Amino acid sequence: MPSMLLSNLTQDWVESVRRWHLDFFFIPTVVFTLATLLANPVLLACIFLSRALRQETRYLLVANTLTADMLFLVLNLATMTCNAVRAQVPWVMCELVIAITITAYCCAILTITLMVVDTYAAVRWPLHYHDILPPARVYRILAGLWVLAAIYPFTLVIIMVMDRGNSHENVAVCIILLSLGFVQVNNMMGIYIYFFVAALICAVLIFFCYIRLYMVTKTQGIWQSRFSRARITLLAHGVLLLLYFAPGFVFTLELFLFQRNDISQDVRVWISTVNMGVFTLLPRAIAPYLYGLRYREISDTLVQFLHQHRGLSQVTVS
Repeated sequence: MPSMLLSNLTQDWVESVRRWHLDFFFIPTVVFTLATLLANPVLLACIFLSRALRQETRYLLVANTLTADMLFLVLNLATMTCNAVRAQVPWVMCELVIAITITAYCCAILTITLMVVDTYAAVRWPLHYHDILPPARVYRILAGLWVLAAIYPFTLVIIMVMDRGNSHENVAVCIILLSLGFVQVNNMMGIYIYFFVAALICAVLIFFCYIRLYMVTKTQGIWQSRFSRARITLLAHGVLLLLYFAPGFVFTLELFLFQRNDISQDVRVWISTVNMGVFTLLPRAIAPYLYGLRYREISDTLVQFLHQHRGLSQVTVS
């Protein structure tokens, strides 16, 4: 796409944001981001400062999810801040930030999927579980997840840089939709396949593991009570998984609408703004509090650290 067309669309985008006063969506963005960034480091400290927790696969997976979420939130807040103040950002820097943002989002989705697989493995093979997933192997798996999540976004950045050459152009708004929307004109099938196949694999794994978990545990009586811990846990995780996956499906819809000439620009701007300012942030704001309440070991470790800190403070004062 010519640079002039991108510049015109960017200008139209800015005018739509001003006309509808969509800059006010910056408020929930800041609120959700601060709520998450206040809780995530606390949970990460509980996990990595406790020898017992950092030896457990499920807590390493939680830590990786929280880390990916924090990276996503920081970059998302930075880009939305630049967009709100109409800062001129170098095109290459914008594309790199977008690639890292997509990597963090995809890594969080992959890690959450792996958490479901880990739960299934722990229930299905309890005697061999620790031999299958020792901490050293989990660290290698997590490193592989980051590499897998980064391959396609950074490949697209390399392709765009090679196509546009040594461009020093600045952009008025740095938005994932505008970036991938123009890329998909030549690579539309590749982008759709990437998102569809990734979502399909994760969804199939999650449904398979949950169905098998139910079949394995239904004879143990844990599902009989309407408000049993198993039902509440499944419901909480189901809602959280839905909230994590939903923005990806909404973004796929955005890419589809981007190619339609009969769709109003205002509709595209509204969907993109709400998705990036609310939908993508909501599960990340809920996750640390859900994990802190559900995993008793994390909450107990946090209480223990608070008691130790209080005790040291009292000793220092006296």
